[in-house]
Amino acid sequence: MRLPLLFPLLFISFFLNAQDSNYPALFLNEDLTEMANAVVRLDRMDIHIFSSKKMTVKSKQVVTVLNRAGDQHARTALGYDGSKNIKNLNVVVYDAAGRQIEKIKKKDFRDVNIVDGFSLYNDYRKLYYNYTPINYPYTVEFNYEYETSDTGAIPSWYFLGGFFASVEKSFYSITYAEPSLRPIIHEKNLENFKFEKNETNNSISYLANNIPAVKRESMSPSFKRITPSLMTRIKNFHYKGFDGSVDNWAELGSWVGNKLLSGRDELSPETIAKAKALVAGVEDNLEKAKIIYKYVQENTRYVSVQIGIGGLQPIAAVEVDRVKYGDCKGLSNYTGALLKAVGVTAYYAVVEAGNDKVDFEDDFADLAQGNHVILCIPYNDKYYWLDCTSQILPFGYIGSFTDDRKVMVVKPDGGEIITTTAYVNEDNYQSIIATYELKPDGSISGQTEVVTKGSKYNSHFRLEEETEVEIVRQIKNRWSSINNLTVVNYHFENNKKDVVFNENISFSATNYASTSGERIFFIANAFNNRNIIPDRYRNRKLPFEIQRGYLEEDNSTIRLPEGYVVETLPSTKKIENEFGVYTVNFERNEESNTVNYERRFFLKKGLYPKEKYKDYRDFRKEVASIDNAPIVLLKE
Repeated sequence: MRLPLLFPLLFISFFLNAQDSNYPALFLNEDLTEMANAVVRLDRMDIHIFSSKKMTVKSKQVVTVLNRAGDQHARTALGYDGSKNIKNLNVVVYDAAGRQIEKIKKKDFRDVNIVDGFSLYNDYRKLYYNYTPINYPYTVEFNYEYETSDTGAIPSWYFLGGFFASVEKSFYSITYAEPSLRPIIHEKNLENFKFEKNETNNSISYLANNIPAVKRESMSPSFKRITPSLMTRIKNFHYKGFDGSVDNWAELGSWVGNKLLSGRDELSPETIAKAKALVAGVEDNLEKAKIIYKYVQENTRYVSVQIGIGGLQPIAAVEVDRVKYGDCKGLSNYTGALLKAVGVTAYYAVVEAGNDKVDFEDDFADLAQGNHVILCIPYNDKYYWLDCTSQILPFGYIGSFTDDRKVMVVKPDGGEIITTTAYVNEDNYQSIIATYELKPDGSISGQTEVVTKGSKYNSHFRLEEETEVEIVRQIKNRWSSINNLTVVNYHFENNKKDVVFNENISFSATNYASTSGERIFFIANAFNNRNIIPDRYRNRKLPFEIQRGYLEEDNSTIRLPEGYVVETLPSTKKIENEFGVYTVNFERNEESNTVNYERRFFLKKGLYPKEKYKDYRDFRKEVASIDNAPIVLLKE
């Protein structure tokens, strides 16, 4: 009789102890744990602007991690450079009951060079502590405070830190010493969001409580595009040793050009002479630019340093030329300097790079936007964009990392918001022409020609840089619907001038077709049969986006085995709606004993409301069904 009484007593004891602990994880509101891998118990930032040259940022973030997937939300690192003085830094770890199990002080953090071994970037550092959890859930409290003279880049604020992470309390405040320092705050996606905003004569604060986690849904827009956020700037600021006063992008661009970039494009007389020798006899500026870009690709190395750590000012071109390496800022500035030496105009361009397209805000000019720098070359009323960090990208091709988004371009007469090259719809093209023979035992052998352009080029052209083992692995993965595939040989042609990648692949495979008695069943679409049906949602919450769109054209000629006739041939189909057009056609040629298969699938770029998701899913489901329609052969 004593044993059953023990469990309630243990629970009461645990509950009483938890009441006296910090952040017990086992009594969280169910509304916050639903769909969450982590719960942010407190996310607080207090910013004090004392003058245009002095700002302190104090932060306290407490995160309860519910499972392994939530580890990414437990922050234990802080980057800094010469303009940021870290005054306080510590981490406290609690167990599920909220009992402190570890405390890490500033002296316990590792202090490392972000780009170790590259002397130009010795001042770019990071303090971090690697905490390895023993059990889940656990809670991490991360505290820091720093002082900086850089008031030109005030931290942005996101009320949610990412998908699958809820927030118990979010608080953001800015206190300023005088009216001239009053911040300008850009509120984004707050229309249907519950929050409290308070203003006094020297402060502005925002408070939000109990924000549920947002589930990542298939084809969701980028998180930054949909989450509630704040961007902050002050008109009169100081940044990397320079004062500034800015109201718009034109003024900010002028300031960047006159302060941060001024004098940074100087090169030695010897380097200038070398650049001119490279383009000797070439009159066309675009051809000169191609030669210089190739030279930079072949003679420099890229070092990854985000703007957020190293600032927006590049290392001087003469230094990059000396050491032959640089980050995105240094290599872009260096390439621009070489182009200037041969009479070609190029503009410094700041972009928010990444697979998700993130635009600069048209009406909010600040230095906190952007994480990457590229070059912009005007030529015959068109802009050519160069990513100077890549040693393999064709001239003028930027791929899906910086395409189709608004960026700040620094021109002599000021800054301008311009949209980079967009690879959309038919620009993203793939053609597969195949000829293969089907044998009575179900095996096939033949060859294919694959042509890719636009964003599809981006996912194929790096094959030529890979080892044979990796090339074969990737081809097999791409054509995973073909059982027991053997890549007999391959040949690639990378047309960098037209940005087209050609693949010629010979192959064989056993048991591709299924046999049953006197019948053979096989799918004609052997090489583009990876249609993934989007996930099903009973109650979808978010809109969905087709970021780029594409056009695929497939043509296969299949030689049938002798002694078999076609019993069932799928019919011609056409589907056309607001999302795209899909057509498929089968033709039997008795004279040559072949079947010709033609497929064309055009998918349109677009942002669509959640209400249309089911229609889109039904469309893709029907396409997948037709793609998998079998041809049935019967032995004569």
